[in-house]
Amino acid sequence: MNSARDARIAIVGAGLGGLTCARVLQQHGRSVTVFEREASADARPQGGSLDMHPGTGQAALGAAGLLDRFHALARPEGDEWRVLDFATAALRSQQGPSPDGGRPEIDRGQLRGLLLDSLTEGTVRWDRAVTGVAPLADGTCRLLFGDGTAEDFDLVVGADGAWSRVRPALSPAVPGYTGVTFVETGFDDCDTRHPELALLVGNGSMLAKGAGRSLVAQRNSNGHIRAYIAVRAPEDWHEAAGVDLGDQRAVRTYLLRLFDDWDEDLRYLLRNSDHGFVHRSLFVLPAPHTWDHVPGVTLLGDAAHLMPPVGLGANLAMLDGADLAHALVTESSVDDAVRAYESIMLPRSTEAATGSAKGLDHLVPATDS
Repeated sequence: MNSARDARIAIVGAGLGGLTCARVLQQHGRSVTVFEREASADARPQGGSLDMHPGTGQAALGAAGLLDRFHALARPEGDEWRVLDFATAALRSQQGPSPDGGRPEIDRGQLRGLLLDSLTEGTVRWDRAVTGVAPLADGTCRLLFGDGTAEDFDLVVGADGAWSRVRPALSPAVPGYTGVTFVETGFDDCDTRHPELALLVGNGSMLAKGAGRSLVAQRNSNGHIRAYIAVRAPEDWHEAAGVDLGDQRAVRTYLLRLFDDWDEDLRYLLRNSDHGFVHRSLFVLPAPHTWDHVPGVTLLGDAAHLMPPVGLGANLAMLDGADLAHALVTESSVDDAVRAYESIMLPRSTEAATGSAKGLDHLVPATDS
């Protein structure tokens, strides 16, 4: 039986969940190594703004001893939703922010930076691509790297997202397309350069939706607005439409045609962005996604329960990381810790997946609403 106190722990993936797990482990004096395939922390943009919920993301930050630093960066005013009529851009409803600032927003990149800065130097090994894992007969696990090398650990944690290289050691499940695609773009220095759009979006997020089509825009820090054009369409919609995704003018023309009956103030999101269009098909894992316990390996976050991006994923990933770390510092053996963690995480993720699917249907309804 492998002792949890002296365990060799590897986390695959330097996302929010994996970094939270590493931080909490280090808070308790435990050794951990994070392997990340990207070359550096700033190898790619980290995405938009996240609302941190009290019982999940904020609870995880509290366990990591980072809640005060989070609140210094967060934007309570960002917890605001404006729903507009797609045909007139008239305000249909407005919600938040909550009086107690219950779900403040923070840029994903800022949150990841906060977690990275909290770790002991050298914890994250950059440019270390993992190709797979092999559970061993003695309850440990072998980590296989893209350069042909391997290392053995008492526990390998798959925190490597939707297309996890760790997941196949536990489950044959693969993500499936939801039928919804996001096309992302952005606007800079909005209050000065795009003042009418800034007023339309407000301090937080804006949503306008019609049958199978929605426009979502959200405030990020430093005057940036990130916009998502959401459509219900086949995954290969661009091929059927004859649109080259690398041709930004062609994508813009197609989207303007797709939203030709929408209010012109909303179509501003399509006409005048400062950035190109990035195509993001939305995938999910089957729900419930469960597995039989395998010694020496487990999953957290999107690797375990990939859901639509409607506010649950990052929060759950961070809570997963905190819960797994807590089990590893309170249980006597690695195996007992993983079993305790999975007994909490798997039922929780099943419940959350149901709510997340409903959230996507609300965000991009199949019919006018």
